[in-house]
Amino acid sequence: MTESGARRVPASASPGATARLGAVPPLVFAGECDLLTERLAGVARGEALVLWGADRTRSFDGVTADAVRARLRTLLQMSAILTYAASVPVVKLGQIGPDEQDTGQDAEPDPSALTRRYEFSVATLNLVRALATGGYADLRQVHRWNTEFVAASSAGHRYSALADEIGRALAFMRACGPDPAQLATVEFFAAHEARSPAYDSALTRVDSRTGRRYNTSGHFVWTGGAPTRYVDHLADVRNPVGVRLGAEDGPDDVLELLGRLDPLREAGRTAFLVRMDSAALRDTLPALVEKVTAEDHRVAWICAPAPAGGERGDTRRFGDVLAEVAAFFEVHHALGTHPGGLATDLGPDSSAALDLAFLVAELCRAPGTASC
Repeated sequence: MTESGARRVPASASPGATARLGAVPPLVFAGECDLLTERLAGVARGEALVLWGADRTRSFDGVTADAVRARLRTLLQMSAILTYAASVPVVKLGQIGPDEQDTGQDAEPDPSALTRRYEFSVATLNLVRALATGGYADLRQVHRWNTEFVAASSAGHRYSALADEIGRALAFMRACGPDPAQLATVEFFAAHEARSPAYDSALTRVDSRTGRRYNTSGHFVWTGGAPTRYVDHLADVRNPVGVRLGAEDGPDDVLELLGRLDPLREAGRTAFLVRMDSAALRDTLPALVEKVTAEDHRVAWICAPAPAGGERGDTRRFGDVLAEVAAFFEVHHALGTHPGGLATDLGPDSSAALDLAFLVAELCRAPGTASC
């Protein structure tokens, strides 16, 4: 990956706001982004699941080593449950860091804020990479954490059978003598929301191997809506990309997006994060999935319910989140398509996320389930 190269800096970004970022090392590398595209292609083919953990911390002050470690631990625990229940690999994707606000197309970016964002991202990714490969992610340790959760949970009686099955499977693997290193490390990919044109432009680099452009802010780049400037950026880079869909999005809207983002119909290139209530999922999602499938676009469909705590502090019941996840799986099972995965909030309290993982595991293992 080159450290420089042609960058398309937004007109609103002053040279001072992007000059330093334009010279810093990339946060991720093109080869890693290509590997994630391969992994997401497996999801699109029904051979894997995505587990996406989002941290909704609103400020840099909440990004501490303990917080990052705790959120990674929750993601690892959920992944172990889903891997066993679905019997497919789980692609682990995390957006760990402050949930910043859009700087706006016309806002003058604050150079110090952009630099601070980069520095926090470097520190967070370095810590996550060390934990993911340094023994913290050992599957046997993760299972011990899950066993402790089940023992302390008020719903532990419901989860204990699955936890016991996982324990017996690990004991069997130990008896067979697999390479311990295979149980001690995990792949972890970073998601980045494109919401600051100045930041994204400064960290978009030309890959020296291929001459293609990658946003090196994260392996996976997505937008929470479809403003033209953000979709244009996603179309311009070779990262795997995603767009969040809501009940207002129709089949023609989705096909227009795919025409811009994935004209070659490349498996693993595009993911849709579906955020709808349970009624809209049953009423709206089938037509979207059918249209995309009929046009031979191979995308990863990810259920992305609003967090139980709400996106702006409003109250949402956990039951509403579960109902949306259940509706998402039901739609795909009825259509014979693959429910590609789950995005979940990684807050300070891991119990809701782990409850959700066990309940999704039940959906995967339900009689008559065609795929998960």
